Amino acid sequence: MLVRGAREHNLKGVDLAFPRDTLTTFTGVSGSGKSSLAYHTIYQEGQRRFLESLSSYARQFLGRMEKPKVDHVEGLSPTVSIDQKSTSHSARSTVGTLTEVMDFLRLCWSRLGSPSCPECGAAIESWSPDRIVDAILDEHDGEAAMLLAPVVRERKGEYRKELAEWAQKGFVRARIDGEVRRLDEDIQLGRYVYHTIELVVDRLTIKASARSRIADAVEQAVQLGDGLCALVDSAGGNDRLFSTQRACPNGHGALPEMEPRLFSFNSPLGACPACDGIGETFGFAPELLVRDPAKSLRDGALHVFNDEGRLVYGRLTLEHLQGVLEAFGGDVDRPWRELPKRAQKVVLYGSGKKKFDFKWQRKTATFATSGREKIAFPGVLGHLEKVYRPSRARHLDRFRAATPCADCGG
Repeated sequence: MLVRGAREHNLKGVDLAFPRDTLTTFTGVSGSGKSSLAYHTIYQEGQRRFLESLSSYARQFLGRMEKPKVDHVEGLSPTVSIDQKSTSHSARSTVGTLTEVMDFLRLCWSRLGSPSCPECGAAIESWSPDRIVDAILDEHDGEAAMLLAPVVRERKGEYRKELAEWAQKGFVRARIDGEVRRLDEDIQLGRYVYHTIELVVDRLTIKASARSRIADAVEQAVQLGDGLCALVDSAGGNDRLFSTQRACPNGHGALPEMEPRLFSFNSPLGACPACDGIGETFGFAPELLVRDPAKSLRDGALHVFNDEGRLVYGRLTLEHLQGVLEAFGGDVDRPWRELPKRAQKVVLYGSGKKKFDFKWQRKTATFATSGREKIAFPGVLGHLEKVYRPSRARHLDRFRAATPCADCGG
């Protein structure tokens, strides 16, 4: 790209050339003309040329942009200017939101992106209604199921008029926010709450003899749901989404329409479900639970075991933990800092799928009980999150802090 004779503001006939499709940075002392060159010359000329390419009817609503003081500009594409704003920010704010870069990136991803299956990586492709019917018969034969048409996906509103219209068209039921309800009920939806509404097109048992009925239901569902159709077993779980536009060829389900809010952590559709898009969660912090890393667990290295060696608000004891640590190369009598990292992780986060045989007994003034069970060790953090109640465990608040979300990495 070439710029010749730039004279905007304090520029004195500057000539320069820089390559396209690269990241170019203007540097210099304050007042040297960086903004005059980038914003008031290159950006303004790009915008002016773009507006002049529009029809005269459109230009009358957009106003007129003056030509910058420059002799010649060559190789310039339509330009976008992104300004940094020193506005108030929240816990959800990032550099991308403050500079509005995220707005452009979300738009690019949704319009130019090529979706692939998150399970197998295969390119997403269109499925015909016949292929959807074949998949339903092959993979769900003999199941009692409902065929749904997604008509509202995570949108705010009361939808009173729409619900009445669907009832007039003959639909009897709809799944609203995960609950199947009759449309002749008095359904009150929060106006400023996000809702998902799926019309129940048919309820039937999947079998080959009902192929024509299934085909009719699929055709109606994809027509109402803008190409989407959902199959749900009557027990209320195991949703399977099909799409005539965006489906995995290997049967891993369908993707919703590519839209900017899918890539926004401020939208329920794009946000991490664990932290709601904030990037951090408030919970028990491992570093706050360690009282003295030079001590062993038996001597009180962690705050969560009482003097009797019992986990607070739980039945597990240090003797139970000893059996767990032996399987991971640890010991309750070794100093915490000398325990293998693997053993420390098991103490804090649990043993995963590996189960252990635990014996327990409970004595009170009036009776004594005992039992035996084979379970996975839940981990100190998992146990504390499960039993924590602000009303009864305020003394544990000092061990809680804001930590990066484990699911999305902050």
